[in-house]
Amino acid sequence: MTQILVKPNESLDQALKRFKKQIQQTGVLREAREHYEYQKPSDKKRKQIAAAKRKAVRNRQLNPNE
Repeated sequence: MTQILVKPNESLDQALKRFKKQIQQTGVLREAREHYEYQKPSDKKRKQIAAAKRKAVRNRQLNPNE
């Protein structure tokens, strides 16, 4: 569990910003999104392959001489 201590004279906005940054660094949100809905391993692989194809096409469009 991630937690922060609010410093004296620290605004709530600043404390919330530190909390969000810490959550981002630990990867809690990413992990929660992954567990939100079960994906079959074959579906994960299919999505990874599709993403790799999109990335390859994008790279070819941006760097046609390579």
